[in-house]
Amino acid sequence: MAKRVLIIQGHPDCGTPHYCHALAEAYRSGATGAGAEVEHVDIARLAPEPLLSEAAFATPPDEAMRAVQQQVLRAEHLVVVFPLWLGTMPALVKAFFEQLARADFAVSERGGGWPKQNLAGRSARVIVTMGMPALAFRFLFGAAGVRCLRNGVLSMSGVGPVRETYIGGIGALDERQRARWLERVADLGRHQR
Repeated sequence: MAKRVLIIQGHPDCGTPHYCHALAEAYRSGATGAGAEVEHVDIARLAPEPLLSEAAFATPPDEAMRAVQQQVLRAEHLVVVFPLWLGTMPALVKAFFEQLARADFAVSERGGGWPKQNLAGRSARVIVTMGMPALAFRFLFGAAGVRCLRNGVLSMSGVGPVRETYIGGIGALDERQRARWLERVADLGRHQR
């Protein structure tokens, strides 16, 4: 059954096409071909600022981010695409999720104990490109940079299941390998997984 999908493009450089952009387009193509309703957010075009205080986190975000919050609420499946930088998501992606979660959007306090998960009922796919081999990132480094996003942001706010796709050795992939990955990601889009 086709879902409402929100693709969150996290490559910090929106002025030059990168492989992350091709991956997001492959997912979109597969999903729309299967009848899904797909929306898109380009984090770099929003240029979110990191939050600098608890008081800022408690206040609503700007109008552009409130529009993104509405896109998230409409979505049944989130797709987050970004390159691995220094072992984790780029700072711009972190700033995006800080801004998105403002004013109890993602989680809210219940007066002690586990917070209320305001984004329950959605699934997610995180697609990450990296220079190192994907197996090294997963097993030697424990995928720590993505684990923070999965557990501390997505799962904490009720999103689940959260699945990951790691594309390693990105600089060494030839055109045939890149095309094969694009087809795999398009297939994920066809199934909204």
